[in-house]
Amino acid sequence: MSKIVVAIGGNALGDSPEEQKQIVKNTAKHLANIIASGNQLVIVHGNGPQVGMINLGFDIAHKTDSKSPVVDFPECGSMSEGYIGYHLQQALKNELNHRKIKKSVVSIITQTLVDKNDLAFKNPSKPIGSFYDQEMADKLSKENNWNMKEDSGRGWRRVIASPKPIDIVEKDILISLVDSGFIPIAAGGGGIPVFKENESLTGIAAVIDKDFAAAKVAELIGADQLIILTAVDNIMINFNQPNQEKLTNIKVAELEKYILDNQFASGSMLPKVEAAISFVKQSSKNVAVIGNLEKVADVIKGISGTKINN
Repeated sequence: MSKIVVAIGGNALGDSPEEQKQIVKNTAKHLANIIASGNQLVIVHGNGPQVGMINLGFDIAHKTDSKSPVVDFPECGSMSEGYIGYHLQQALKNELNHRKIKKSVVSIITQTLVDKNDLAFKNPSKPIGSFYDQEMADKLSKENNWNMKEDSGRGWRRVIASPKPIDIVEKDILISLVDSGFIPIAAGGGGIPVFKENESLTGIAAVIDKDFAAAKVAELIGADQLIILTAVDNIMINFNQPNQEKLTNIKVAELEKYILDNQFASGSMLPKVEAAISFVKQSSKNVAVIGNLEKVADVIKGISGTKINN
């Protein structure tokens, strides 16, 4: 049996709660396959579109009715953890029941410790929310004082600070659940960013990259594998160029050279690659894989995706 942490992107979960409920039924089939193969699984999910939707909804409500409160990102993040976790755990539990696999699934509202002096707060870079054309992005930037950036040719999105995770506050609970054979859904959306001051925790407006959070979770539970699932089959170099090339099996040192050559887009593949490297570097036995959610069975078998090791 292997301990596997799987990270699923928020963009892979649809654009609305109703759409998400349908999509996670298929996602649950892929995740159940991992469990059915005898592996211990921990699930981490993204929340970029969802937390942006929640935040925007509160912003619109406040502009319409001043009595409606302004809700900051720690609270919006916790809401997204709750409703995405609910959909995932329900869909996965239904799938396991259908297969007569007796496993319990539980979502943890997770707080992720960050450094409030992290340089990321001076350079917001994490895309959240919907995609816009440049005209609408300029308008939103002026109206809301948002930082907007173009995201890998897909449109413009709001960006906020994305500090690195230092620790998971609920790690003891998480480890206990894993050791007891439960299937935890943890650090959803990277977890709720908090900092510690005088032994007290306080939320801070930011979004933690879910892939770095997944790497931290994998490190803390002593996982054998970190699998980052996305919409493409492999890591690519020279992406969308005539000399595009897919990577199938690569060592950390070589991958770091490609990072220095700016081969990976900061808003999409780069954090996945960096998170995978951070996990693999923790132990000589650690392996990370970046692959396609729709081909997760082949990713587990090692016949699809990009395998990263020492």
